[in-house]
This record gives sequence, structure tokens and C-alpha cells, in this order.
Amino acid sequence: MEKWSLDALYKGYDEAFEASVKNIETLIEDADAFAKQLDTVGDNTERLKTYVTIASKLRETMLKAYAYVSLRLSTDAQDEESNAWMNKMQQLSSKTTEYNTKVSKWIPTIKNLDEIIESDASLKPYAFHLNSIKDRAKYVLSDKEEQLISKLSQTGSSAWGRLQSLLTSIVEVEYENEVVTLSDIRNKAHSKDADVRKKAYEAEIKAYKKVEHAVAAALNSIKGEVNEISSLRGFESPLDEAVYNSRMQKETLDALIGSMQKHLPMFRKYLKRKATLLGHENGLPWYDLFAPLGKSNRAFSSKEAIDYVVKNFKSFGDDLANLAQRAYDESWIDFTPRSGKRGGAFCFNLHPIKQSRVLMNFDGSFSNVITLAHELGHAYHGDRIFREPILNSSYTMPVAETASTLCETIVKKAALKDSSGEEQLFILEQSLMGTTQVIVDIMSRYLFEKQVFEARQSTPISPNKLKGMMEAAQKESYGDALDASVLHPYMWVNKGHYYSGSLSFYNFPYAFGLLFAKGLYAKFQSEGSAFAKDIDHLLQKTGQMSVEDVAALVGIDVSSEAFWDASLKVIEEEIALFLKITA
Repeated sequence: MEKWSLDALYKGYDEAFEASVKNIETLIEDADAFAKQLDTVGDNTERLKTYVTIASKLRETMLKAYAYVSLRLSTDAQDEESNAWMNKMQQLSSKTTEYNTKVSKWIPTIKNLDEIIESDASLKPYAFHLNSIKDRAKYVLSDKEEQLISKLSQTGSSAWGRLQSLLTSIVEVEYENEVVTLSDIRNKAHSKDADVRKKAYEAEIKAYKKVEHAVAAALNSIKGEVNEISSLRGFESPLDEAVYNSRMQKETLDALIGSMQKHLPMFRKYLKRKATLLGHENGLPWYDLFAPLGKSNRAFSSKEAIDYVVKNFKSFGDDLANLAQRAYDESWIDFTPRSGKRGGAFCFNLHPIKQSRVLMNFDGSFSNVITLAHELGHAYHGDRIFREPILNSSYTMPVAETASTLCETIVKKAALKDSSGEEQLFILEQSLMGTTQVIVDIMSRYLFEKQVFEARQSTPISPNKLKGMMEAAQKESYGDALDASVLHPYMWVNKGHYYSGSLSFYNFPYAFGLLFAKGLYAKFQSEGSAFAKDIDHLLQKTGQMSVEDVAALVGIDVSSEAFWDASLKVIEEEIALFLKITA
């Protein structure tokens, strides 16, 4: 039960997998043939129906095969067979570019698109999808340019991203006369032993020196590519493109960031008190950022962790609890850290088989139990979205963190309610630790990425410069709450979110998700179980609406700073409690 099973996808690179790849190739040929006749006169209603059929089959078949390869690589970055198949999958993806480009240019030419959709029952469910293609057409380049970008990205940003993942998964970290993985050493940041935390931090920093130049090259190459392509498409900046891709208005992001910055001082109060409790006079050194306070003697096995999560999920509803239990019983979760396995945690929703897979690097800590709840929240979101057609299943980054953070909040709140004394302090501080990461550290990552994009417009950035930029961002976000002489200059090396050519600024969505979830949780507490159904409906519709419209389903205006202030007020109350019980 410690490792996931991928048998529901494929049992290996066998005849079934190869048949799927051949089917993808046939579907691409069908798609190309369809696209080539779009310039001729024809019945647009029937063509739109054909497009929906082809696009659905192609997405479903490609996602299933790609997911299998990607998931295998995530637990063994050196798997040669999987690496070869990943190259094949990227080639196949590239071959869909001409078809996608032609469709994206054809749909905006249909002058009565809304009328056609409204008059045909089979097209109505795809109204948002089709209109999104129409709107995005202004950023689509020529057929040849789109094909070239797609092909070059295979040996460009995609390859650089794989390099970062490989290097951080296999880099050898020397600790106490042993060689351990980066995931192992980063987990020690949560150790009860102060000496272990400090030595682990020093070993981690030392290990990054082995790969800093190669990873810096990867970061420079990816951000340089994004700068060029974003500008070519007509966006003012990669940030503007990220906001557009998030189906969000810039005023919503501005309201979120403005509220976060306004409330940074209250987080600094918490961090300064923690520093004092740990005996530090000049702020908190980075290696004690995750130091546990209070006492909890519980060390969770994977079974105990899932039992704990399931029990607390029941307070929201049986559907959520049953989904979490199913994930464990059907081996959706890979718990065990090991060499070659990527660090951190993620959830991969698999629409073709109506299941998800969750990767963990589980060490038995309460912090990891919270991470498990977070990732199972993503799986629950997937379970809601699986009720929609696959073309309506793509939700954007900000709302992607809603269910996960809501589930995390449910478990934290339940644990806090059932505790007292040292255990209550432990749980409260664990909650604030995570919240601080999502607000304060996310702010530093947001500031850093903005600066990297701006600096990369004129010149490549050296590892030393990147380290300086990261420390500057940390100082701006954490202020005097951290010991300025003991920061984390290499945080850019281990965060995989920086290393995507198609997904920039994967930082502010976490803050959005946290605070949006806080608002939803508050409404759930006041309105009861009936509101859980509203949340289910909200999650199900996230693939078919803008961020603002999704929030409006439950009466929330996310473009107002007042909403974010109210959500942060909930966290302020927790900080006040922390300061009170540690006085």
C-alpha cells in the first residue's frame, strides 16, 4: 500500500499501451484531415459537432497515455524506457499543433457562433469551451509559427524542465556520513531536534552547489523562451499572460496581492514570537522556519494518516470521506520517498479513468498528514469535474487550489478543536506554519519570478545573481522576522513550478486558493451541510467559467480587496490565539 498502482491506466509498455499510441496517431490524422477542409464552404453546425467529437477522443486518448508515462517518470526519473516514451508523447503532441491552430482560427470566423450553440442541444454544454477558443484567437500565431514553437519547445523549455527535475531527484546529499535524497533532507526541516534541522539545512545548501550552474541554465532558458513567445503573442508580459490563462481579471490579482502585502506585518508577529520561543534574538533563521512547537508524540503510518484524514473529512460530508478512503484502498497514493522520485507532492486527475493519483514523500509527520489532506482535496475536485465532458474539465490555477486548501483547512480545524495544551500549540503552529508559506513565502516567490522575467529580458542571470534576487525577495516578504544572515538563497533550485514553459507564476494561485477556501469554509460553518452541495457545484463548474464567475456562484466578489481582507482576518484570529497562549 506504500506505492501506487498504475494498472488502471496500463500494466506496462505492453500491447495495450502501444495500441493506444497507434490510436493517437490515427486520431491525429483524422484531426488533420478535418482541419484541412475548414477553409471550404460547409455546414458549421455539423463541423462544430465533428470538432467536439474529435477533440474529446484525442484529448482522452492522449491524456491516458501521457499520464502513464509521466507518472512513471515522477517516481523514477532515470527510467530509460519511460524517458523514451515521453519523447514520443511530446512528438505526438507537437503533431496536433497544425490542427489546433487551424481550429483556433476557424471558430472566430463563425459569425453566428452563439446562435448555432444555442440552437443545438449537443453543442450547448461546450459554449464556454468554444467561446474561449474564439477569444484566445487574438493571441494565436501563424500555423508555421505555432508548429515551430511546439517542436522547438521539446528541446527547449520541456527539456530544461526535465533536467531540473532529474538533477533535484538524483543529487546526492551528504548528511551524517550517509548519502540521502533531497526529499529526505528537506523533510528533516520538521525534526524536533534543533541540531538535526540546522545540519540538514547546511547539507541541503551544500548539495545545491553541485547543480546550481546546470539548474540556473535551465531557469534562464525557460524564462528566456517564455519572454520571447509571450511578447510574440501580444501579451505585455508573462504575468499578463498568466493572469489571462487563469481566466482572471488583473484587478482581481491586484486586490489579492494588495491585501496580502497589507497583512504581512501580522505574520511577522507570529514569526518573531516563534524566534523568541526558540531562543533566537535576530529573527528566525531559515532552518528553524519549520521547527515544531508544542508537543505531539504521534508519528503516523500511512494507514493511520488516511484514517485520520477520513475521520475529519466526514465533518464535511460522506462523499469526501469515501473518496479519500477509496484513494487508499485502490492504491492511488505513492507514499514512499526514494532515489529518483521527484520531491514534494502532487495530485494528477485522470479523467479517462475517473480516478486520480497522489504522489507524496511521506515521513509520518503531522505536516505530511496535512499535505495528504491537501492532495486528496485535488482528487475530490477531480471527482466532481469527472461528471463533466473532458473538454469542460480544464480548470485554471487559482481555482485549482480551492478544494485542496479547503480540505486542508477541514483537517486542521478539526484537529485544533479536539486538542488542548501542548498538543493544541503544536497543531495551531503547524497550521500557521503552512499558512505563512502560502501567504508570505508565496509572496517572495511571486516577487522573485517577476524580477527574473524582467532581468532575463536583457541578459542571462548567473547563479550568484539568482541567489541574491531570491534573498532580496525573501527579505521584502518576511521583513525583519527572519534572520537576514540565514535565508535560503537556493529556493529557486528546488521549486519545480519555475520550470515550465507553459505555466508561469504558479505561486499566486496558492494564495488565491487558501484565502478563497477560508471564505468558503466560513460560509460552510455558518450555513451548514447544505452549503457543501453549493461547493460541490462550484467545483464541478470550474472548467466552464472565469474565476470571478465561479466565485459569484456562492455570492463572493473576488475583485474586491474587502473579501481578501475578511479571509485574512480569519488567519489573524489564529495568530492572536498563538500569541496569547505563548505569552
